[in-house]
Amino acid sequence: MKTVIMAGGKGTRISSIASDIPKPMIKIDGIPILEREIDCLVQQGFNDIIITVSHLGHIIMDYFGDGSGISPTTGKPFGAHIEYYNEEQPLGNAGALFKIKDKLSDTFLLLNADAAFDVDFHRLVQAHRKNGGLATLFTHSNSHPYDSGLLITDDKGCVVQWLTKEDQRPEWYANCVNAGLHVLDKKILDMPVTSEKVDLDRQVLKPLAGSGKLYIYQSSEYVEDMGTPARYEKVCNAYRTGIVQARNLHHKQKAIFLDRDGTINKYVGYLTKPEEFELLPGVAEAIRKINNSGYLAIVVTNQPGIAQGRLTEPTLQVIHQKMETLLGKEGAFVNRIYYCPHHPDKGFAGEVPALKIDCDCRKPKPGMLLQAAKDFNIDLSASWMIGDDQRDVLTGKNAGCHTALIGTEDYRQDETVASLLDFINKIL
Repeated sequence: MKTVIMAGGKGTRISSIASDIPKPMIKIDGIPILEREIDCLVQQGFNDIIITVSHLGHIIMDYFGDGSGISPTTGKPFGAHIEYYNEEQPLGNAGALFKIKDKLSDTFLLLNADAAFDVDFHRLVQAHRKNGGLATLFTHSNSHPYDSGLLITDDKGCVVQWLTKEDQRPEWYANCVNAGLHVLDKKILDMPVTSEKVDLDRQVLKPLAGSGKLYIYQSSEYVEDMGTPARYEKVCNAYRTGIVQARNLHHKQKAIFLDRDGTINKYVGYLTKPEEFELLPGVAEAIRKINNSGYLAIVVTNQPGIAQGRLTEPTLQVIHQKMETLLGKEGAFVNRIYYCPHHPDKGFAGEVPALKIDCDCRKPKPGMLLQAAKDFNIDLSASWMIGDDQRDVLTGKNAGCHTALIGTEDYRQDETVASLLDFINKIL
């Protein structure tokens, strides 16, 4: 499979770090970020690479050559076959794809050269093939969704709307951001182009929204645009502390599983309206600390009101979008939200018969945690479950996790704390 790396940008926002070299050649802990990208690809067998270059492109070509040589920095072989397409005139970030179409495999990876990442690309490609669309976008939750482009999807991960930074967005939205890593079918380049300069997002991908041909692959793996000096420093620190490498889903992950009502938001009984949702004090700070640690932040919540007819799933989605929006405004995010819509007891007016079952996902059963462990390759024995009642403690124990209780009761939990922030400050 071919991999195309787009390395032609000028990097004006980060020019204060290094203005005399291309942005992809800026060093992270002594190694150019582009070399780190190529190494990540080669280690997984993606060694057939085309790099598109423009601004100061000769520096990139001189450094990597055809990929058969030795790194001047590390002294190790690059281990790749590298070709180049040199844009003598700027073609936008997608124009070169139409020029090299005949060199591409039927399915290919397309990556930004200035992103810091360590990703299990086999999982991404597998998801693309399962979806059966023309394009699959690697997406993630980030700490600044309010100034990022957002993707709105259906429950199967098919993109129904693409919101760029300048588009008006709804009051509440899911934290689902395009990270700049893509799997594309070459058929996507059959579209007519009327200009030499082509914008990948606005002219190629965004028009696919709502067509059933554009999907997301939402992951917790580390991908960070180092486009500004502040983000560059953040990336450097993440490499130094090992977070970038550890987040690759090839490695076992550890998570903090969070109950929702009474742990993240104020408990109001049966919460059935978005306006009833209110973050508890200190929660955003606590989750932000989780985000900056080696743990994933995963919400697991029983929502029996759906089975009972008190709450619809679309309304629940809006409630969760409000949670993600409020957290995002404070630089925090959750990696995934799991909910159980079932309830075993019958006799409620308006109940949904199909959901009145004794399931495996309703806490204190560990089904949601087991599913998360499968989705994220989580080591449950290295993870925590925290909530505000006995079933949360039992859920954690049933899944083999450490447990923490917000409250004063003794359910044989490992930690007893006053709040989520209190817990995070204790264990991190």
